[in-house]
Amino acid sequence: MTDKAYGALRASAAVWVGASVLITNQRGQVLLQRVSYRSTRLLPGGAVEGEPPAQGAVRELEEELGVRASVTRALAVDWVSPAGRTMPPIMNFPGELLHVFDGGVWDEDRIASIRCAPGEIEAVEFAEPADLPTLMAPDDARRALSALRARTNGTGAVLLEDGRPLVPTLLDRVNAFTRHRAAHHWPWQKGPAPAGMPVRQCWGWLFAPDGRVLTLLDPANGAACLPGGTPEPQDQGDPAATLTREAAEEAAVRISVPVLLGYLADEHHSSGPCVRVRMAARLTDVGPSRPDPATGQTYVRALATPEQVIELFDWGLPAADQLAAVHQARARLGIPRAGRQPLTELPDATDLTTL
Repeated sequence: MTDKAYGALRASAAVWVGASVLITNQRGQVLLQRVSYRSTRLLPGGAVEGEPPAQGAVRELEEELGVRASVTRALAVDWVSPAGRTMPPIMNFPGELLHVFDGGVWDEDRIASIRCAPGEIEAVEFAEPADLPTLMAPDDARRALSALRARTNGTGAVLLEDGRPLVPTLLDRVNAFTRHRAAHHWPWQKGPAPAGMPVRQCWGWLFAPDGRVLTLLDPANGAACLPGGTPEPQDQGDPAATLTREAAEEAAVRISVPVLLGYLADEHHSSGPCVRVRMAARLTDVGPSRPDPATGQTYVRALATPEQVIELFDWGLPAADQLAAVHQARARLGIPRAGRQPLTELPDATDLTTL
């Protein structure tokens, strides 16, 4: 084949190239644009115009939001097939390679600096991840959620086909972020709960030897919770006894003697003001997974870094204070700090010495 013929063959198979940017606020909500030419919301971004995709993403951010930002980390590359997107036939859509870059977490000052491009971007809004399928076109929502899971996992860019990962991770398999995250915006307090204040909940940060902690995921929608639960009469008012019992019942694990981290002051509980205690302990034994006797739910037991756990919830700014207390307890327990890595399932009867 001649160079001319080869060039013509490749040109006949040309596809579009696009770039978009995933940006979240400090609550983990995703920045979406309301545009004048579509009824559904979009991530910031657009067509690549002859430049490298990362430079295209930077240019689109400045054109659409009036914000200069560097984007160096790719989250996903999606092959959008001609059948995977509904386009007017006159456009002869050939398919697209759409790159999703990590725009990072924006604070209130940076959000306030946004200046929407007149005539194109009508407004921006921050949406809970679970609301993306309602607000976005189906393929756009799948892509955004896949990119968000890739960010939480801390992997390199994942490969997608019409928004679906070629190699699903644990977060993909449990459909993480498709149910509204638990929102706990109560202030963080150090020390024991005030005398006479009822304790409605005791959750634990349970450390594996490698510094990751046990997180329980709903297998249907990825909704997360930490091991623990509601005090029962047999606990005799001891939060450590509550956590030890609940860890065995709902997670089938045994733990060391828990240490107190602090508590969240819940002023708006339906039964009146109360506190939610947080503790830390080591995992000492892992048994076969089984249904929680209180709910009948069999959770997926996952290991995640404390930072990843925070991203699975909507705890607001007080989460930073709780996270600091978690790492202080980790250091006291002599446990190393874990580097970010994909969430992994904790198998039945795990030998903890291998972690």
